[in-house]
Amino acid sequence: MNGQNPRQIAARVLGQRRANGLFVEDLLEIALNGAQLSSADHGLCQEMVYGIVRWQATLDWLIAQKTGGRGQKPALQNLLRLGLYQIFWLDRIPDHAAVHETVELAKQGGFGPQAGFLNAVLRGYLREAGETKKLLADLKIFQPAIGWSQPEWLLARWQKRFGAEKTAQLLEWNNTPPKTFVRVNTLKTDAGKLIEKWREENVEYDFTTCDWAAENLVFKLKSHPPLNSLASFRNGWFYIQDPSTLLAVLELDAQSGETVLDLCAAPGGKTTFIAQQMNNEGKVVACDISEERLKLVQDNCARLGVTCAETLLPSALDSRPSTFDRILVDAPCSNAGVMRRRVDLRWRISPEEISRLQQTQLNLLKLAATKLNPGGVLIYSTCSLEPEENSEVVKEFLREHKYFKLESERELLPFADNVDGAYVARILCN
Repeated sequence: MNGQNPRQIAARVLGQRRANGLFVEDLLEIALNGAQLSSADHGLCQEMVYGIVRWQATLDWLIAQKTGGRGQKPALQNLLRLGLYQIFWLDRIPDHAAVHETVELAKQGGFGPQAGFLNAVLRGYLREAGETKKLLADLKIFQPAIGWSQPEWLLARWQKRFGAEKTAQLLEWNNTPPKTFVRVNTLKTDAGKLIEKWREENVEYDFTTCDWAAENLVFKLKSHPPLNSLASFRNGWFYIQDPSTLLAVLELDAQSGETVLDLCAAPGGKTTFIAQQMNNEGKVVACDISEERLKLVQDNCARLGVTCAETLLPSALDSRPSTFDRILVDAPCSNAGVMRRRVDLRWRISPEEISRLQQTQLNLLKLAATKLNPGGVLIYSTCSLEPEENSEVVKEFLREHKYFKLESERELLPFADNVDGAYVARILCN
């Protein structure tokens, strides 16, 4: 096995999920960096891996219908998922090729004795393709946890909060591959020059508008060569960033000459945007929990031409008596609002994790409160949809800190705002 076939790589990455704590996006990136795939095969491999993880519960339900619910070895289960995903979710692969390639992959992977079983399951579904597609559509209505491949507890929570119709829209959003959005880095260029450069680089784009960001600040990339091959990317003319992540920085409203703390800064998207808002004049202190994470911030600052930022571990804040005009707490959270980007998150998230994160989030706000100047602005933000991590954290903080007051809060919801989920609260220090 040479490892260069997109199906081989997909099967290998899927198998590593059980034995490796990394997210599947990281596992796939590592695998693809060591492969020599064409652009088309690179895209196919990514689509298969991400799609199979997203639709895992639905695929496993289909497998159970043909196997009497008998459990399969993990590697064989992944091969069955791989074949079925190509048949029912990928239009560009002929059905016979999907079956043949999956069976051959089984033989190469040491599942020769099971090749006949695998072939029978897949061909059985080919014969029933029409009625199976109707069944899959019905599952979304009558058994949505299976039909949308979503944990039951999270589905029930969202249905209680948003209702069935909006929850279905959210689940569809989570199962749709995300678009790539970029923020123009005005420290180095402007929208007009960037568009002109993109035309030279064969980058196709769309204009993007949202009520919280200035016109021509954000663009959606439709197609492009590998980003690392673009001079516009390497030279820091833009940063990959969903429009939802801009809201917190825009609410922070940092001004030139001020001193600002970004308490949970890595990988640096918000840090560099704060510096952009300040025209590189003043001081941005970017904190995070490890030197490795701070290196990501440093690299992005260097690429984007940010010169007003310094990086610190949180422990270093204790030895610095200085306080700040504005503080951003972009807190670690369940990431429930970016589930379409973190494709295996739905299989990792738990109610207990949301409760555990609540205390971490509150502690970060308490720390920020000790570092903010009177009259200063404190922004609390997450990419979660869950009230326990958002408004409830802010309410608890305000109960304990009477000299702070909530000026505004806003929640971005995928089905309402057509961006990733986010929560932003603007808190003032009296």
